[in-house]
Parts: sequence; C-alpha cells; structure tokens
Amino acid sequence: MAAALEEDEIDNDDYYALLNVRREATQEELKASYRRLCMLYHPDKHRDPELKKQAEQLFNLVHQAYEVLSDPQSRAIYDIYGKRGLEVEGWEVVERKRTPAEIREEYEQLQREREERRLQQRTNPKGTISVGVDATNLFDRYEEDYEEISGGGGGGGLPHIEINRMHISQSIEAPLTTSDTAILSGSLSTHNGNGGGNINLALRRVTSAKGWGEVEFGAGDTHGPLLGLKIFRNLTSRCFTTAHCGMQFSSRGIRPGLTTMLARHLDKNTMGYLQWRWGTQSSMNTSIVRDTKSSHFTFAVQLGIPHTFIMMSYQYKFQDDDQTKIKGSVKSGFFGTVVEYGAETKISRHSVLGATVSVGVPQGVSLKIKLNRASQTYFFPIHLTDQLLPSAVFYATVGPLVFYLAIQRLVIIPFVRAQQEQELEKQRESSASDIAKKKQEAEAAVLLMQESVRRIIEAEESKMGLIILNAWYGKFVMDNSRKHERARVIDVTVPLQCLVKDSKLILTEASKAGLPGFYDPCVGEEKSLKLLYQFRGVMHQVLCGDTEALRIPKQSHRIDNDC
Repeated sequence: MAAALEEDEIDNDDYYALLNVRREATQEELKASYRRLCMLYHPDKHRDPELKKQAEQLFNLVHQAYEVLSDPQSRAIYDIYGKRGLEVEGWEVVERKRTPAEIREEYEQLQREREERRLQQRTNPKGTISVGVDATNLFDRYEEDYEEISGGGGGGGLPHIEINRMHISQSIEAPLTTSDTAILSGSLSTHNGNGGGNINLALRRVTSAKGWGEVEFGAGDTHGPLLGLKIFRNLTSRCFTTAHCGMQFSSRGIRPGLTTMLARHLDKNTMGYLQWRWGTQSSMNTSIVRDTKSSHFTFAVQLGIPHTFIMMSYQYKFQDDDQTKIKGSVKSGFFGTVVEYGAETKISRHSVLGATVSVGVPQGVSLKIKLNRASQTYFFPIHLTDQLLPSAVFYATVGPLVFYLAIQRLVIIPFVRAQQEQELEKQRESSASDIAKKKQEAEAAVLLMQESVRRIIEAEESKMGLIILNAWYGKFVMDNSRKHERARVIDVTVPLQCLVKDSKLILTEASKAGLPGFYDPCVGEEKSLKLLYQFRGVMHQVLCGDTEALRIPKQSHRIDNDC
C-alpha cells in the first residue's frame, strides 16, 4: 500500500471545491450543496441526448464527491492521500475498523517507513572549497616605492595578486542500518607552497532517542594517525552535553585531547553553552546565542592558551523576498580587535551568497566572499592590506555591492526567469490532456446551467438582487513592467450566477479551478477572480485571489459613480 502511494502523485481533483464547501464542512452543509448540484445536473431534466450524457457524467462526479466526503473514514483517507489514496488496495480491510485519527496515525507510520527507505539511499555529500587570495599589492606598494627610490624604474606595472592558500574537504555518509552510519571524510590543504592532507572514517550509532556515540579513525601526512570518540546525550528536554576525546600519534609521541560542552535552552530563542578544552590548545569558553525571526545575537568569552578573547556579534535579518541578512560583529582579545560587517542574500532556491568585510588591528583589512550551494560551500578570503586604510575599507564595502547588483540584473534575474518559464512550459505540456478534459467538462457544465441561470436571474431581477454582469478567472496582467505577458482568463459569469442563492454568493477558501464550470487556464501561475456585479441597482466590482474566500455583495465593492 505504501509503495503504491510513493510511485504515484496525489490526484489534484478537489471534492471540496466541486461542492463549494469548507474543508471543515458539516454533514448538513455537504448535504445541502449536494442536493443543489443534483437538481442542476440530474440527467432526467435534459431531453437532448448530448446534454443528457454530459449531465450524467457531471452528476456521477458530484455523487462520487459526496459519497467520499460524507463517510468519515473515506473522508479521512481523502484528506491525507487525495483521490488516489481511495484507489489503493488494502483500505477495504481496515477502514471500517479504524477511526480517522487511527488512519492518520497509519499514514504517519507509512511516512516514517518511507523516510527510512530514503535514508538507505542517501549519502548526504558535503564539501568545502576555500581559496585564499593575497591582494595586498593593490594598496601596500612597498616594492614599487623602493624601486622608484633606488632608480629601478618600477611604477607602471600591474599590481601582483596571488593565491597563497587552498583548502578542499569532502565528506559522505553511508547508512548501514536505521541506527548505524559510516562517515568518510578527507581534506587537502596548501599554504605558500607547503601542503598536506588527511582522511577520516567515523562510525556513528544512535543508541536511543536521547543520544548517540561515534568512533573516529584518521590518518594524515602532517599529524599522523588519530583515534577519537564522540558522545552526545540529552540530559533533559532543555539540556544536552557532548564529549570528544582523541589521541594523536606522531613522531613526538602521543598527544591526548579532550573537549566537553554543556548546552541549555535559556528560553524559547536563547541557548547557553559552556565548553572546556584540554590538550595542545587548552581553553574554557562560554557563549550565549539568541536567534529570533528578525535577528541573531552572539556573545562569547574565551580564556585559553594561546587564544583569549571577548566576542560579540549581531545579525539583523531583513524580511524580504530575497531573504537578505545584514550582520555585524566585534571581537576583542590579546590578539587585537576585529570589527566585521557584511550581508548575505538568497540568489536561488538552493544558493546563498554572502560577503563580509573584516577590519582589525593588527590583521588589517580583508574581504570574505562565501557561496553556499546546497551542501557545498565555496569560500574566498581576500586579504587587502595589513594597514587600516580608508580606501581599502571603501573598496571592500562598495566593490562587492556594485558587482552583485550588476550580476543580479544581467545574469541572475534573467536566468531565474528563464528557469521558471521552462518549468511552467513543462508543467503545461504534462497537464495538457488533463486540462483539455477539464475544459470540456467545464463547457458542458455551463451548457447545463443555462436554464437554471435564466430562472435565477429572473428571480434576482424581480427583487433587485444580485446579478453577475461579468466574471473572469485566470491570470491578469496589470503591472506595466509585464505588458509583454499575455493575460489568460476564462469567462465564468454563468457558473458564478448559478451559485447565487438568496441574493448572496459565497465561495470557500479553495482553488476556484475546482468549482463547477471552472478550469485552470494557466497551470502553475498565479490566478485571480474578477467580478463586476449589480446589487440593488448599483454597480460593484471586486478582485480576489485564487484561494481567498469571497462573500458578496459588500458595501466596500461599490463603484463610486463620481469616479
């Protein structure tokens, strides 16, 4: 049963929209809507053979929708799996013996089993590429000044920029069982012509819902073999601890090391950490991290050999479509003081680009560019100067911003737009036959509605009630910057007038493409419903979103005659 649901997509037919009822509709509401549509589509009301055939098809569809939604067990299955879930073999054995809550529990169990199967196939690759660039010759021209003084004739050459370090690391995970995982990782590094590498193999076992343990083996040409052990444990619902001990074997002997950390949730958005490290770089560190929807704050103090410092950072997150974040931090210690500020933004579904300017004493000025693409990270630290030069700070700040804006306008936006168009085109092609069928059903429904609509209009006109003059559904182009796009709408005046009852029209929160007489004229694109109607002899107009609820008439829809 689970396999059948995994291989097929959930059917998009919306029974709630077809009956024009809420997803929380009561049995009385379902019955009232069903009776109304039965009166409209009953085959015996039509003498024309073609109309009779079309009415029979729509009548059966409405009857099927009511049968599913009026039965609690079938409705629970439909809410979870869609129409295709009702066609899966096996439900007939259990559905009469289970409540809707039990069926939902069954679904969650199937989902867990599905995730376990996916886990067996997932390697979860992660990688980092870091390229360090020395660009100090752009601002610190010591050699050129010296050559000019000594008569060497330097001066007109281009600044010398070089790559002085590189680091590449990669890791993959191989699930062995549902509780055991093997992790293979390796790295290569080079700095000023000297380099090395190492490879590590870790075996992790989840011992319970509260913890896991990991054994690590490593080897490299710079540090020698490594043997380590990691442990994670939840102490309470708000507190956890980790411990990592290791032994590094080298020509100088065995160098042991131990790191422990205790973490606690101070409140909903705040974590406190206490870390102690013993070994080649012994230290004690305490930090507080507060992360909310709009900001991220970190305060840390470390006492250790050789690194002792106080650090505070604050990051503000803009709530915009690009998910842009601006951040700043101050770090001070025996090594000096560093001020960092920067920004990062989401440039595609899986890519985040960031730039950070670092200004410090005695470090100088650096620019750090970082690109995260899915689970891969590309890092480019560019050292500009060893001094605190305003010109270096200015170019490090303005340069990346101008470059990004140019790339965004010339490359990113056109590329994303082209991708969206390709996806929409594929979606249209794959659903073309289904849309053609829906269009045919909608046109047949409109024909069957004509007589009922005529009677409804006569009744509404006699009491100056609600008359739908014009109604369109689909994609409207109202932005001047998108004039090149073509509006794709369909006339739904008749279907909406048919839904008018007692001078009222009520549409629920569901896609209107499922309403009788409707279909989707622009698959995958944003749609709206635009109505021009008359009530009490006064013109009204409204525009609402595809899934918005609508209730008319309303005073706010009234068209001012003075305009």
